[in-house]
Amino acid sequence: MIMKNAFKQVANFIAKTFVIVELELRKLLHDPSELITRAIQPTLWLLVFGQVFTKTRAIPTGNIRYLDFMAPGILCQSVLFISIFYGITIIWERDLGIIHKFLVSPAPREALVLGKALAAGARGLSQAVIIFLLSLILDVKINWNLLNLLGVLFAIILGSALFSTLSLIIACLVKTRERLMGIGQLITMPLFFASNAIYPISMMPGWLRVIASINPLTYLTDATRSLMLLEATSANGLLLDFGVLSVTLVVFIWIGGKLYPRVIG
Repeated sequence: MIMKNAFKQVANFIAKTFVIVELELRKLLHDPSELITRAIQPTLWLLVFGQVFTKTRAIPTGNIRYLDFMAPGILCQSVLFISIFYGITIIWERDLGIIHKFLVSPAPREALVLGKALAAGARGLSQAVIIFLLSLILDVKINWNLLNLLGVLFAIILGSALFSTLSLIIACLVKTRERLMGIGQLITMPLFFASNAIYPISMMPGWLRVIASINPLTYLTDATRSLMLLEATSANGLLLDFGVLSVTLVVFIWIGGKLYPRVIG
């Protein structure tokens, strides 16, 4: 009986989660313009920054061409940038009265948060498609093994969910669009530059390496790069990369579930 009840609770949690996922994806399909505009920045990074620094050979990347080294990092940067402002939708939903309807529903708060996080993964996957197409045009040495590709997509979903949940937590605390935008802009660049997205951690001073070691973007980039490129290997090990991302996401979902009702307070 206990096992049966536990199974029902898990099934109910999953069902409620995917109801939210479906709702968020419908909104995205209704207005996909954001995905197109968000593709401009990574395109410029690869076409301009990547091409220039590949020719100058200023950044030591071993036997990997700098443009190849950079492509997974720009993909992860794009995931960060498109997810970190996801909390704005929470504030819009509050202003429209939608959150009030969610909160009076029987759905667990964590299911609401997880549903939104997984829906954010679809935005990240759209960026992955764009970066892969650009990488193909620029002759980046991609590993087209099916398992590797699936691993990249899983990493992108995890990363998108993690950073969008962080954005939701911030939205629940600050409660205004202006403050969320300010904090989002404040933390995106430190997260980006204190990671291995565009240069190896070995180049960093000691204090910055410490920050990079607790930066989730570092682990997302390491996993994505080792799976995406033919000649790349994981510096941390994929088990550690995915473990850190998964544990951090679970913690953020738990915190988000506790804070979610506060966005209307």
